[in-house]
Amino acid sequence: MAANGILILRVSIGVIYFWFGVLKFFPGLSSAADLATDTISIISFGLVGPEFSMPMLAVWETIIGIGLIFRLLLRETLLLLFLQMIGTILPLFFFPFETFASIPFVPTLEGQYIIKNIVIISAGIVIGATVRGGKLVAEPKKIKP
Repeated sequence: MAANGILILRVSIGVIYFWFGVLKFFPGLSSAADLATDTISIISFGLVGPEFSMPMLAVWETIIGIGLIFRLLLRETLLLLFLQMIGTILPLFFFPFETFASIPFVPTLEGQYIIKNIVIISAGIVIGATVRGGKLVAEPKKIKP
């Protein structure tokens, strides 16, 4: 597990990003499209409409996916991931009646979709720990006191 865990984590998160990013290029295929475009509209004070925000988000997520899958510009890729994660959490605050059936304990399907991103944030942190050569060690050497 130590030998391949980070690789599997990085590629699996990359596949999810790539897959969901590509879906956003095709209107009506992404279940998160309306929530995403509404959120971007709010944080841009209405200056960025869905005709621009959805393709932008599609490109953004696809780039993150490619960066993770192929370990390209990993620091920059993780920065994009963390910035995107901030945006994905905002609907919990902007649209609580769409993200919770009973605030704050019973999330809707959209709320669950957002809350599970805690795992992606954690994965990004673990992957980030390897950017400068860090790695998991199956049997660390014991340090004598």
